[in-house]
Amino acid sequence: MARVTLLTDFGTADGYVGAMKGVIASIFPGAILDDVSHEVPFGAVGAGALALARYWNRYPPGTVHLVVVDPGVGTARRALAVEADRRLIVAPDNGIVSRVLDAADEFRSVSIENPGFLPDERSATFHGRDIFAPIAACLARGVHLSRFGPEIADPVYLPEPGVSWESEAIVGEVVSTDGFGNLVTNLPGASVDEASGVEIRGQKIPVVRTYGDLPPASLAALVNSDGRVEVAARDSSAAELLNADVGTRVRIPK
Repeated sequence: MARVTLLTDFGTADGYVGAMKGVIASIFPGAILDDVSHEVPFGAVGAGALALARYWNRYPPGTVHLVVVDPGVGTARRALAVEADRRLIVAPDNGIVSRVLDAADEFRSVSIENPGFLPDERSATFHGRDIFAPIAACLARGVHLSRFGPEIADPVYLPEPGVSWESEAIVGEVVSTDGFGNLVTNLPGASVDEASGVEIRGQKIPVVRTYGDLPPASLAALVNSDGRVEVAARDSSAAELLNADVGTRVRIPK
């Protein structure tokens, strides 16, 4: 049975997720629908890209991932249908598939342009319901990617900030804050091998193996499940304790 996952920044209070699910169920009643999250920060394409990267290839081949974090809805930005390593993704062309592009061995995408798969009347403000949900349902039913529009070679790509060296230290920055208040950086986990500590917001904090190695409400750096350096606080929010957010500089002396 085909499976469709949903990732959005809609929240669950207003019926927007239900509208998309209703469209999918009407087109393909047999689809299995998995809610990954509807709590991506509003309009945060980079955070959505990282969230998608954590699960897209954990699902079996043939899974359809419906991703709607779309601050450019109704503008000239394209709508994408993507095949990556035998998984399918439907999303706005705003860079939210960038981390999938980084990881996939095989990747092809089309611009969704065939009106035959879309409702005659489409809202300029709710493409999740009127464009992405119908295409996700059709993909789940087995409609081939090529039927939705022309293949494109240049989906929008959002590179992560670069890591640099200065004064015998490697320097990166926070690229996402998760729901626990952990500060996820662009620094690879190997950056803290044999490091004496990590510097952030004027503080030098230790490196530990896991959250349980910390006293409550104390800060440390560790290698997270994505293989990245993360700044965390046990039973508390590192983001709040440090007043830090995306873009905050992180320095690892060597």
